[in-house]
Amino acid sequence: MLHARFGNHSDTMSRLSRRSFLAASALLAARPAFAAKPTGEDADVVVVGAGAAGIAAARRLAAEKLRVLVFEAQDRIGGRCTTDTRTFGVPFDLGAHWIHNPDSNPVLATAPASGIYAAPRWQSVRIGARPARDPELEMFLAAQVRAQRALREPTKANTDLPALRALPDNLGLWKPSIEFLLGPYALSKDLNDVSAADLMRTVERGGDSFATQGYGALLTRLASGLTIRRSRPVKMMAWGRSSVLETEESLWHPSAIILTCSTNALLSDDIEFIPPLPKRVKDAAAQLTLGSLDHIALDMPGNPFALQKDDLVIEQSSGPRTAAVLANVSGTGLHVVTVGGAFGRELASKGEAAMVNFAVQWLGSIFDTDVKRYIKKTAATNWNAQDYVKGAMSVASPGHADARRALMEPLGRIWLAGEALHETKWGTVEGAWESGVRAAEAVLKQLGRGGAREDEPRHKRKRR
Repeated sequence: MLHARFGNHSDTMSRLSRRSFLAASALLAARPAFAAKPTGEDADVVVVGAGAAGIAAARRLAAEKLRVLVFEAQDRIGGRCTTDTRTFGVPFDLGAHWIHNPDSNPVLATAPASGIYAAPRWQSVRIGARPARDPELEMFLAAQVRAQRALREPTKANTDLPALRALPDNLGLWKPSIEFLLGPYALSKDLNDVSAADLMRTVERGGDSFATQGYGALLTRLASGLTIRRSRPVKMMAWGRSSVLETEESLWHPSAIILTCSTNALLSDDIEFIPPLPKRVKDAAAQLTLGSLDHIALDMPGNPFALQKDDLVIEQSSGPRTAAVLANVSGTGLHVVTVGGAFGRELASKGEAAMVNFAVQWLGSIFDTDVKRYIKKTAATNWNAQDYVKGAMSVASPGHADARRALMEPLGRIWLAGEALHETKWGTVEGAWESGVRAAEAVLKQLGRGGAREDEPRHKRKRR
C-alpha cells in the first residue's frame, strides 16, 4: 500500500531549499484550523478538478489499482466541457461543443458512443441582411485560406509576434470577419493578443464532429466508477518533502497530487500554496491567461431563418462587434450565438440581459426580421465570472510561446495538468485529456507503478 504523511519521506525536492521547507513548516504550525481538522481517509493520489484532465488522470491511476480521490469545486462534472439539459429540455453545451479530430480524439476512443456525427464543413455567410452570393463566397474562402496558411508559416527572424501581424495584407473587406473567426471565435482572444509561434504549433484539425447528447455528457460518462467529491473546493496545498491538501472538512496526505485548475484559477487566491508558488510558475501562468468565449442560447422552434441543421452563420463584419450563430443545434430549435475576445468579455461583464439583447439585435440585423417573436426561452454563459475557472481557454501572449513548458515541471509531489500544458492541442478537450494522462504517467513512474494504459487501444499494447 502507498501511504504518506507530511515529513515522513526521506527524498526531497531538488528545487526546494531547506530554508523554504522550514518556512513552510512554520506556516503550517501557525495554522490552528489546519491542526484541528481530522485526517481524511487514505488516498494514494488526489486529483483536483473533474474536467477532462482530471477524469483522464483518475482513470489512468485507477487502472493501476491505486486509491484515487477526485475533488471538484463545482457541483457538476466536466469543467469547461459540460452539458446542461435542464434549461431547454435538450442538450446545451455550456463550454466545448466541437469534437475536434474525431478519428483520434481520446474521449471518443476511450468509450465509443452513439449519437456522434460529422459536423458540416460549410459556413453560411451574410452580407448585410442577405446571403453572400457565390462569387462573394469564393472571395471569402480564398481569403480565409490565405490567412490560415500565413498563420502556419514560421515568423520572420524566428521572432514571436502577435498573430495579427502574421496575417496577409490582401484580405480586403473580409479582414474583420477572418480576424473574428481565427481569433475570438476559435481562440477566445483577439489575434493581437495571441502568440504567433504558439498558434503555429497547434495540430491541424482533421474534421469535427458533434454529439447529440452533448460533448459534456460524453465526458461525464467517462467519470463513471471514479470517486468524485463534488462541491468540495480545495483550500490549501503544501508541497515539498511530501504533500498535504486541505478542504473545508479535513486534511489529506496523499503520495501525490494532480492539480488540474485553469491558469486563471492558479493565479487567483482560490488555493493557498505553502510555500508560495515559484516565480517561474506564476510568470508562466500570467502569460497563459484565459480568453473570453461565451454562448447565448435562444430556443426558437420551427426553423425561423430557414437554415440547415447545425448551420454555422457569420457575417461580413466591419469591426470586432460581431458574432457567429450555430443554428438548429443537432436538429433542435436551439440557436447558439457565440461571442468572444475583448468584445465578448466587455459584453459578458454587462450581464445576461445585455448579452441576450445583443444576440437578438445581431440576428435581427443579418436576417432582417423581428427575432423576439420567435424566442421561447434564453440563457447565456459567463465563463469569466465562473468560480474556479475564470475564463475560456489558455492563450500564450506574444513572445511567450514557451510558457507552457514551464508548467510541466512538478512542484514536489504535485503535478499540474490541463489544456494549458499541451503544446499542440491547447484550448481543446483532447489536449486536456492527454495532459491528464501524461501527469498520471509521471505519478506512476514516481511511485514505481505502471502498466498498459487503460485507454490505449488493445492492438497497440505490447505483449508482456
